[in-house]
Amino acid sequence: MKTTPFAAFALLLVLAASPAAAECADPPQPKVNWRRCYFDGRELTGANLTEAELRDATFARATLKDVAFTKSDAYRAKFNSATMAGARLDGARLIEADFTRADLTGASFREADLRNAKLVSANLKKADFTGAHLTGADFRHADLSGATWIDGKRVCGESSIGQCN
Repeated sequence: MKTTPFAAFALLLVLAASPAAAECADPPQPKVNWRRCYFDGRELTGANLTEAELRDATFARATLKDVAFTKSDAYRAKFNSATMAGARLDGARLIEADFTRADLTGASFREADLRNAKLVSANLKKADFTGAHLTGADFRHADLSGATWIDGKRVCGESSIGQCN
């Protein structure tokens, strides 16, 4: 079948106009595009996802221990019941992200944007929120015992549930 120059040009316009697809099958690596991908229940311990595109991705019940999410964009990502002890989320964009019931023991959120994030019933023991933006973040029933607060000086007392005492 012969393709006319007009048909080839029209196909090129259609391909150029369509948004780039996330490569959900790509291995974990810095700057990976996992936008709108599903990783529920996956084992990704120690992965380097620095500057990754994770908007609207879901990691429910995933094992993400010691994962580097530094400067990643995880706007509206879901980390429900994920195991994320020791995760580094420094400088990450986590606006409206959902960490309900996630284990974030010792996680670092330095300079992270957590505006309107949901951290309901999350384990945030010894987490570091130095310089984090927390406007509208929901910490209902979250355990903040031993967490470093946004000023980098105040450490939440034992039994700090729902707020830093």
